[in-house]
Formats: sequence, C-alpha cells, structure tokens
Amino acid sequence: MDPATLIGLVLAFVIIIVSNVMEGGNPASMLLLPPMLLVFGATLAITFAGGTVADGKHAVKAFKRALTAKAPNSADLVPTVVSLAERARRDGLLALEDSLREIDDPFLVKGMTLAIDGTDPDEVREILEAEVYAKRSQDKHAAKFFGDAGAYAPTIGIVGTVMGLVHVLENLAEPEKLGHLIAAAFLATLWGVMSANAIWLPISSRLKRLSELEANRMEVAIEGVAAIQAGSNPRVVAQKLISLLPAGQHAEAA
Repeated sequence: MDPATLIGLVLAFVIIIVSNVMEGGNPASMLLLPPMLLVFGATLAITFAGGTVADGKHAVKAFKRALTAKAPNSADLVPTVVSLAERARRDGLLALEDSLREIDDPFLVKGMTLAIDGTDPDEVREILEAEVYAKRSQDKHAAKFFGDAGAYAPTIGIVGTVMGLVHVLENLAEPEKLGHLIAAAFLATLWGVMSANAIWLPISSRLKRLSELEANRMEVAIEGVAAIQAGSNPRVVAQKLISLLPAGQHAEAA
C-alpha cells in the first residue's frame, strides 16, 4: 500500500482544523448536517447522472483503490524479463513454461504464454496493446468521475449558500436567528470548495498517476515479451527495458 493519498488528505484536514482553531473558531461548528448533505449528496448524485450505472459502481472501487493501492514499480519487472530472456536464448521458448508459474504478474504471464504457444509476434503485440488501451480507457473514466465531482462541488456549495441566504431574508424580523442562518449558509460554500480541492480532485489525480504507472509496467512487459520472441541478447533486453522506466526507477533496475 502506498499511503501518499491518505497522508495528504488527513494532513490537509488537520491543517484546516488547526488554522480554524488558531483563528478562534470551533471546528465543530463546521459539522452542520444540512449543508454537508447538500454538497456531498447532490455532488455525487449529479456526477452519477453524467455517466452510467457501471461507471458509478466502478467509481466506488476506484475510490478504495486510490486510498489503498500499492504504486506499481516497473523496475522489479526488468530482472524477471532478463532472466526469461537468458533461459529462452539458452534453452528455447518452450523451456520457459515452467518458469511462468513463479511469476506474479498476470500480464507478463499472458504475453509469455502467447509467445510460447507460437503466436505471431505482431499479433502478440496487438493483443497486449489492446489490453493496455482498454485499461487506460477504464482508468480515464474512473478519474473523470472524481474530476467531475471536483468541478460540480463548488457550484453546489454556492447553490446551498443562496438557499441559506433566502432563509436569512425570510427571518429579518428575528435578528437573533440571523447569525446562525448566515453561518449555515456560508458553510455550504465552504464544504463545496473544500471537498473539491481536498477530496475529489486529489483522488482524481491519484487515479491518473496510478494508471500511468500501471500502463508503464504493462508497456515494459510488452517490450520484454517482444525482445524474448526475437531472441535478443539479454544485456540488450535489460538496457532497452531500463530506458522505458519512469524517472527515479532506473537505479532500482540496474
């Protein structure tokens, strides 16, 4: 598990609460149910309305994934592929069948299985690249769901504030109620802006980053399978795969 998102979100809310206390505020005063229900409920409902039922179900899984998923590391794939390349060069592709049982990467195993079965290299690449494309598309929709929520939330907050100010105007004859009503009205804007920038948009960015890292790992696997099928020198395979790694991972694979 990569805790970056959890740490960032918790830290952001801690800083907001501490700042509120330092200014003499009471954090409990921000926990008013009506504006929170309006902002969170309406935002999620409207975001859901912009997609399909399947998108909504996938968004729930994507939210959990954003908070708990381990960031993929492409570098640890390089030694595995190089080892396969060495054995394939020495004993042939068919000798790799037993080695696949020890590999904990379904995508690489799928590619190598196709290669071992004698599938044409171009067809292997097409099949694997189609899977990468499908994954990118699915991840893009998941990230878009939370990006859209981040775009809608501030506007929903303003709607809540306008609704609250209408109640303020209805109670001008009772000055003792105005303070509470005005505070409740502006809390909707607060939660709208805060939820967008401290929850939805970071979740969207996290999903995009995870998708990039996972797609990069899959691309490394594709090039590794292609190199093994071509009978390339293991040293050349290693250098080629290392060149595909994201910045910061080259040293791990060397």
